[in-house]
Amino acid sequence: VYYNAFVSPPKTNSHVKLRSTGPGNANILPPFQTATTTATTRLYNAEDDDAQDSEIERLKRMAAKLRSEAAALEADKAKKLAEAAENAFRKFDVNSDGEVTVEELKAGLEKALKTEISEKRVKELMDVFDKSGDGALQIDEFATVDKFRNQLENLAREEKRLAAEAEKEAKLEKEKALLAEAKMNFLNEKEPTGTDKFISILPYLFPLMDGLQYGRFLLGADDAGANPLIIALAVLYSLYRSIPFSGFVAFFALNTLSGNPSINRLVRFNMQQAIFIDIALLFPSLILGIGGLLLGNVSGGVTQLAGELFSDVIFGTLVLTLGYCVVTSLLGKEPDNIPIISDAVKDRMPSIDMFDDNGMFVPREFRKKDDENDDKKTD
Repeated sequence: VYYNAFVSPPKTNSHVKLRSTGPGNANILPPFQTATTTATTRLYNAEDDDAQDSEIERLKRMAAKLRSEAAALEADKAKKLAEAAENAFRKFDVNSDGEVTVEELKAGLEKALKTEISEKRVKELMDVFDKSGDGALQIDEFATVDKFRNQLENLAREEKRLAAEAEKEAKLEKEKALLAEAKMNFLNEKEPTGTDKFISILPYLFPLMDGLQYGRFLLGADDAGANPLIIALAVLYSLYRSIPFSGFVAFFALNTLSGNPSINRLVRFNMQQAIFIDIALLFPSLILGIGGLLLGNVSGGVTQLAGELFSDVIFGTLVLTLGYCVVTSLLGKEPDNIPIISDAVKDRMPSIDMFDDNGMFVPREFRKKDDENDDKKTD
């Protein structure tokens, strides 16, 4: 009775709600029901904690057991591999001297794998497993036949890979050689033949004809008429002047032919250089004209003497320059040491570096523009 009075609420009042006198008039449980609920919750929580601890301990024991079993399997596997390697070592060690030489390894592998193995491949295999570097395998360095087979396969794959790379490299080099040959054939930068050497000196007749005006004082001397060379020059000059607009015709002909890449480079170079030398002859004429205006008040004899001397110097310089060009060209070399003029000719000459990677010809001015654009993009 006393127990029921303090623990179990009266049945008649089990569903009676007591209204709180506090704010909000919230409904609350009687004090004896709250105590009972709290005790029950604590009991359930304690039971859950005990169950979780038991599950953790069980999982730990299972993990330890699995690790133990795995270690035992690994040890058993290592033991079997060691026994297999030891048995194979005894079979390979024919003379039972405690080591396997290259010859014994080659014979044993060929017998086990039933295939012929090159001595080079066996030596490579020996280098892989011979940790001591004494040229033989001891028992602790020896492996199973399967490991030797796998290593041989790795070596074979590596050899095939290197062979494929070498073949690819050789193919690329062959393509580069063919491309370089095609460029050479397109530009005809081969060694000049005897005919090319002779033809290469003919363009210098153009500046020589235009420069004879500066040599009129030397060539017009009293004893000059008996010189066969001067007679030949006079005949050539007469033929040259007999052609209407001969200077313009020669200029455009040389300029056009020098752009033909099939003509030998030496010939094209001399055509361009002859044009530049002929253009350079215009400056002495300007100097003579300006000098005549400046010295107009000076005595006529002094002016004439200065003009003759200046013309003789210009003609002598022209003859020396053309002589250098002719001799150098006949030797098969480019006469490219004339100051200013030769550098200008080189800039106009097409070269192999004007080809792109695909073998397409790109003129130097366009190549410079492309390089500038690439530099701007990089910046």
